[in-house]
Amino acid sequence: MAGMLHVTVAASLQASEVREWQLRLPAGASVADAVLACGLDVQHGHLACGIWGRAVELHERLRDGDRVECCRPLTVDPKLARRQRFASQGARAAGLFAKRRAGSKSGY
Repeated sequence: MAGMLHVTVAASLQASEVREWQLRLPAGASVADAVLACGLDVQHGHLACGIWGRAVELHERLRDGDRVECCRPLTVDPKLARRQRFASQGARAAGLFAKRRAGSKSGY
């Protein structure tokens, strides 16, 4: 059908959950149009949107075959979470070389 876009919208609304919608939108549709067609609310800043992993504004126009991705804000800074995990595990139990063969040199 001429003048129609085929777009996929993926949203992570809860931890370990991703929902996908396959949409057909008129040519010239924006990211906001696609998100509203799915019934999601991005107006209040609860979700950040991107196209194929690249952050975009809601007014950005879509092209045929685009994948719009809506993500929740992070609840914990990833660097801070890693530091806390490392501190609780200790230096010997964490890291790249934590599991070594018996009798091997350090770093192998």
